[in-house]
Amino acid sequence: MLSIKESAIDFLITNKNKIINEWNEQILSHEDPFSDKTSLHFEHFIELLIQSFMHKDAHTDKMIKQLAHIVAAERIQAKTPFVDFINHVSSGRAILIHHLLLQNMSSAENQSILKLVNSCIDQFLYDSISYYTELNSELNMGQCETLSQTHKERLTLLGKMTSSFVHEFRNPLTSIMGFIQLLQAETPDIKYLDIISTELQQLNSRITQFLDISKKETNEAEKHIFNIGHLIYDVIEFLYPSILEVNAKVTTNLADNIFISGSKEEFRQVLLNIILNALDVLSFENSNPIINISTTEEISKQLTMNISNNGQKIQEDIIRDIFKPFITTKERGTGLGLFVCKEIIEKNQGSLSCSSNDELTTFTIRIPCV
Repeated sequence: MLSIKESAIDFLITNKNKIINEWNEQILSHEDPFSDKTSLHFEHFIELLIQSFMHKDAHTDKMIKQLAHIVAAERIQAKTPFVDFINHVSSGRAILIHHLLLQNMSSAENQSILKLVNSCIDQFLYDSISYYTELNSELNMGQCETLSQTHKERLTLLGKMTSSFVHEFRNPLTSIMGFIQLLQAETPDIKYLDIISTELQQLNSRITQFLDISKKETNEAEKHIFNIGHLIYDVIEFLYPSILEVNAKVTTNLADNIFISGSKEEFRQVLLNIILNALDVLSFENSNPIINISTTEEISKQLTMNISNNGQKIQEDIIRDIFKPFITTKERGTGLGLFVCKEIIEKNQGSLSCSSNDELTTFTIRIPCV
């Protein structure tokens, strides 16, 4: 008389094709590029299951692991939901157990057979999921590295283009600034010369900073200790014409005498970028445009600055990448403004983040104060 394991082996050998066909009817998909291999893999697994009934050891475990890795690699290439694969394995388990339970076995014999079947399938699933996760992580990392390299190449190209542009632009700009200074000295009563001079200086400063960031130069800007509240008021005053054009209401709630250490001009650029972006958003169909700027100093000597506007909500997928280079919602934007801001804040041991809902969009700067 055959032993219980011998009976199970004899049954699987005799009914292998029947079990495979029943499984194929449940799971086979013509959209799967590896559908022609699916039946072969299931057949291979049944053969390994038969070997396990004979003698389950390290060799059969290794063979199951190899099959699991092959299948996991195919699932990565197929780009199908991995949950479908798990469901297919569950279907195969159910079919195998169903047919094995139809044999005339005692309860104890059933438990012994089912324990071995489940052990082999669980091992196959574990090895498949582990290897699939490993391959998927490597793939995602590779994609990130590719994107990072693409951004680096674009930044390098942009740096070269900007360098050429700056040299061509600065000559006439310097001449204009010189003639404005002459006019200020010779005819100081002419209106708006101060404003024109300030605008030209800011333009020159922005071009220089754009060049420095795009070329990723290592030269550190000279640091000073300055009052952040005073700088905020200076920037608001400078942007007054733009604020007036949008008819925005700018409110401030600033803590007294908060000082930070860094390049004042770089922090001016951060404030200009964020507030100008807000004004740009508020210029579109907003009957009551508002910008609010607040600062607080925490006990841990940390400055928290919130710059909020009631413009249109920024979608989650955009917020996720909003500080990456070349990400922009503007038709003619470079996508470098917020990237530059984040680099400036982070090199001063701070952080810059963004949140947005239907009421407010807020940029939050956290940075050590002195």
